[in-house]
Amino acid sequence: MFDIRPVLILVVLILAPVLASAENPPAPGFDLAGSDAQAVALADQVMERLGGREAWDGTRYITWSFFGNRRHVWDKYTGDIRIEGIDRETKKPYLILMNLHSKQGRVWSDGAEITDPEELAGRLDYAEAVWINDSYWIFMPYKLKDSGVTLKYLGEKPMQDGRPSQVLQLTFENVGKTPDNKYYVYVAKDTGLVEQWDFFESAENPEPRFQNPWHNWQRFGSIMLSDSRGERGHTDIAVFSELASEVLSSPD
Repeated sequence: MFDIRPVLILVVLILAPVLASAENPPAPGFDLAGSDAQAVALADQVMERLGGREAWDGTRYITWSFFGNRRHVWDKYTGDIRIEGIDRETKKPYLILMNLHSKQGRVWSDGAEITDPEELAGRLDYAEAVWINDSYWIFMPYKLKDSGVTLKYLGEKPMQDGRPSQVLQLTFENVGKTPDNKYYVYVAKDTGLVEQWDFFESAENPEPRFQNPWHNWQRFGSIMLSDSRGERGHTDIAVFSELASEVLSSPD
């Protein structure tokens, strides 16, 4: 009688990467063809370690302060955001209510709403740039298979603290405000979490502009987030399943 078990084992081994990737599907525009299979598999493992794709997709409201400065509130489902901070030039407080998809919104400076169309457009463009930067500094491990991203596996390498890691290279094409950037992302072998990144202003640069740890991973709701970037850190992190609509629609 023919023993089908070896065939079933072979089928499982062949389909395992496909099934894992299906649980963490890439965003439209992710460069799957140009990415290493080992790099994609590692990105899927990171997502699972963080709580899984289902947990990330099911998380709706997140708030945090970018290094204790700008305060963000984000509705992941609608794309509505609230940003509060102090203008570095005028030293006046500002508030921005905006939708990331429509790029439409309202802006207040020192309590007064900005209605001049040109100034408003400039402030909203600033808000989008700030959002892209600040959100990447806290959500990057969830965005390894984003649109425009190509992943390469660079092998094993020690981190700044000497612990071994597996390194991913992230490059970008036709996405974001700074598509020439490149990152090395270090996945610690003992924790399975992203615990360091190296930032290259240009993909052609041989040396990074800076290196930062990603430490103090904690669970918020169903997902995990890291607040420590070495000498600096994010503050006021929280995840909500419900939030009053006025938070994202009213200056009050």
